[in-house]
Amino acid sequence: MRYSAVAWRLPGWLRRHILHFEWSIEEAVSAFANTTKQGCLVLDAGAGEARHAAAFPHARYVGVDLAVGDPAWNYRRLDAIANLDALPFADRAFSRCLNIVTLEHVRDPQAVMDEIARVLAPSGRLLLIAPQEWEVHQAPNDYFRYTRHGLELLLGRAGLQPVALTPVGGFFRLLARRMLNALQFFAGGIRWLGFLPAAFFLVPPALILPWLDFLDRQRNFTLGYICVAMKPE
Repeated sequence: MRYSAVAWRLPGWLRRHILHFEWSIEEAVSAFANTTKQGCLVLDAGAGEARHAAAFPHARYVGVDLAVGDPAWNYRRLDAIANLDALPFADRAFSRCLNIVTLEHVRDPQAVMDEIARVLAPSGRLLLIAPQEWEVHQAPNDYFRYTRHGLELLLGRAGLQPVALTPVGGFFRLLARRMLNALQFFAGGIRWLGFLPAAFFLVPPALILPWLDFLDRQRNFTLGYICVAMKPE
């Protein structure tokens, strides 16, 4: 998001309110890290800049990525550069695995899920986070969006069992996010003249709408899903 860099400088409670998806990711990674044992091997499949390494100081964090997502990113912290559908690791090598908003960028998501299942040890766990409603990003390497049922299908075919599958917000959080997204169309050149009027009309309802999210009980309109899955023994 174009506004995200500015938004991350806002007070914590406000960041949590308007960047709910990003905040939920950080919370999920932190909770997942608390389930890891001292010295265990943790694979971050699609690690990017390895920003989640800090959550695993007690474990052996291994970051792997194809390093084509964003030319501005620094991939030097990766342990390996490889396709996620051909991971350069032995079977059952890892007790924990992360795949954080990466599955939309791979050309063969089932092959990637199969590879993650292969390198995951029995009783090992996967934290999978994937978008359902999101704009095109890291083009042209952006291919898929996932429903709850699509994720369950991929996991099941790979022999992994979902333990928890949680939507990140409902219709009103999604609508609030899209209203804030609209501000990007008033950036650049003469369009800046319309930024303040647009912000005046868009920001107040975007701040209010998340409070109505309790009305969407089914959460069919959601930004994405946080899933924890387990490999059977």
